[in-house]
Amino acid sequence: MATVYDSVAADYPDFLRDESRLPGAADSISFPESEDDIREILARMNADGIPVTVQGARTGIAGGAVPNGGHVLNTSRLNRMTGISATADDPDGLTVTVQPGLLLADFREMLESGNMDSSGWTTESTGALEKLKDSGPWFFPPDPTETSASLGGMVASNASGACTFRYGPTRDYVHALRIVLPDGSLLALRRGEQTAKNRLFSLDTDDGRTIAGSLPLYDMPQVKNAAGYFAADDMDMIDLFIGSEGTLGVVSSIELRLVRQPTAVWGVSTFFPSEECALTFVRSVRTSATPPVALEFFDSHVLDLLRKQKAENPAFGELPLLPPEYDTAVYVEYHGNSEDEVTDAVMAMSETMVEAGGNEDATWIANDPREMARLKAFRHAVPEAVNLLIDERRKKEPELTKLGTDMAVPDSELQTVLDMYHSSLADVGLDYVIFGHIGNNHVHVNILPATMKDYATGKQLYMEWAQ
Repeated sequence: MATVYDSVAADYPDFLRDESRLPGAADSISFPESEDDIREILARMNADGIPVTVQGARTGIAGGAVPNGGHVLNTSRLNRMTGISATADDPDGLTVTVQPGLLLADFREMLESGNMDSSGWTTESTGALEKLKDSGPWFFPPDPTETSASLGGMVASNASGACTFRYGPTRDYVHALRIVLPDGSLLALRRGEQTAKNRLFSLDTDDGRTIAGSLPLYDMPQVKNAAGYFAADDMDMIDLFIGSEGTLGVVSSIELRLVRQPTAVWGVSTFFPSEECALTFVRSVRTSATPPVALEFFDSHVLDLLRKQKAENPAFGELPLLPPEYDTAVYVEYHGNSEDEVTDAVMAMSETMVEAGGNEDATWIANDPREMARLKAFRHAVPEAVNLLIDERRKKEPELTKLGTDMAVPDSELQTVLDMYHSSLADVGLDYVIFGHIGNNHVHVNILPATMKDYATGKQLYMEWAQ
């Protein structure tokens, strides 16, 4: 029988919050170690009418893992890779089966090293493991900034990251799911096997129950999107559960598609004298003959904040100097099957950069893991600098938090939305930084209030932008 612990606040206080820093409360908590444990726990809570909050690694910043009473079901002990197989439609391809609590960083290490616990695997999986070791390297493209995220959480949120511009979000790599429903019954979904008819669906559980219904009638926006349930005519029903944030059931097993790791990887950070030049470059390079796999943006306020932190905080001492003429930065990343292929792409990008008003001397280039890590550290320093600034301001206003926006627009509206952000924030006099996935027109505006009055103003502004 799965163990349920009642003294959550006393014995497991960390599980009452996530990276959003919102406080929560719960009456009980469990750490299932098998699919049967999940089924038993959900059936028990369902019978007693107790609400359940599903938790993975608690790395989310939107409060989705913070309980509001009831029971917490935490999947962190379900952290194994449980099998590997060749894909039926691609003899050269591989899929891997994992438990939801396996962390992305650990998963990547397993794929790179081939070191994993294969006890209990089928003969087929053991043979496929040799293929993983002998014919790789293989990799899993979705790359959220937080590598300590769990794979179950990535499925639940349809996570994406910088390389989504080329490779797509988590959804594109989910081959099959096993999902425990709130009453403890089980759905087994495999891509291509259960589809809707127009917007009507019918799914069979393992205990013989049929669940039938209709999907939402809205049209999905034709931009990068993780809001709401996925819905479309004749859709694959596995996609309803990817991105559903644990509201429809608990993922107990995930089969993921792997792709071959590129032979050559280059990253380039290039600095422009104005945002106008940077946007000209973005528009040109993302429609070029060889577009990058990632395209990231950092406005002048970001660079000013990093200059300030480098000057004042030893933790940022390793950041390279940012000369005052650097106004706006764009990071591009290229993958290819040979060094020559990537070199040619970078050379073409360099010509585009100069035409847009950039300068080859104002460029950082990396083509080995150590240098790539330095460029990635620059990207990761931005949210860290923001959080440090807010922590300092919180000493005077304990309730204060940043306001982080998360909206994407079509290509044609990129200039319009950035103009809107800059002008409206200047009108109300709020501090802010803008950075993020400009390849998908998905930039983050972090509003940095100094007072709760600023916070209220910023929140109202965010609502107006959404409208």
